[in-house]
Amino acid sequence: MVKIVIDITRTESALNDVLDSLEHREPLMREISGIMADAVEENFAQEGRPKWLPIKRDGKILQDKGHLASSITPFSDNDTAGAGSNLKYAAIQNNGGTTRPHVIRPRNKKALAFSGRFAKKVNHPGSKIPARTFLSLMDDDYDEIENTGIDYLSRPFD
Repeated sequence: MVKIVIDITRTESALNDVLDSLEHREPLMREISGIMADAVEENFAQEGRPKWLPIKRDGKILQDKGHLASSITPFSDNDTAGAGSNLKYAAIQNNGGTTRPHVIRPRNKKALAFSGRFAKKVNHPGSKIPARTFLSLMDDDYDEIENTGIDYLSRPFD
């Protein structure tokens, strides 16, 4: 009698590794959060994807001193992957909105000069900030995240 015998030990071991990978997702989530942070960095480099509304002054949009772009950090745990900023003004720049009215006082001089007039303080009515969405992912980014997940779950079979 001729037989074919299959030893499933390697396959069983690989499937157990896949189950373990599904339970302990921290490495996958860390990799995904890095992809997300890279996508946000690309949004700054291209000044929006799609393009942000232009600004009145010269220079790159949302990058006067570079604090906002450099504040983007990835974060992850077993169940979450993301990228974001802890700066107070990040949300209004990303989502748009209106700043609240406030008083402007001189910092280094005794008075403010504006349109040929001088004042010790100015009551600013607030500003309308257009949305310049930098915390967003493009289709290519989603594809990269999907491929990263597939690669992660396929590793035990390599």
